[in-house]
Amino acid sequence: MIDREQVLHVARLARLELSEDEVGRMATELSSVLGHIERIAGLDLDDVPATTHVVQVENALRADEPEPCLPREVALANAPAVQDGGFLVPSPQAPVTP
Repeated sequence: MIDREQVLHVARLARLELSEDEVGRMATELSSVLGHIERIAGLDLDDVPATTHVVQVENALRADEPEPCLPREVALANAPAVQDGGFLVPSPQAPVTP
């Protein structure tokens, strides 16, 4: 069971401000989640093959075949600003120092 202090510690790390009601509710909910994880950890999954999808997925990606590039004029047609044949991107502001 996760206690109040552990919830407050995690909330502090996540920079969350929780009310007393939320602290109690989070302790209960997090304890429940950890209980489910313990049940899953107790399962014998040695003979279960590893999967990346819940259902079998075949040919999910097309073959990688070279194609002609998009003409520069078409790519830049709707650009809000163009400079030297490319997109003009505003430079980032200098970092603010306290």
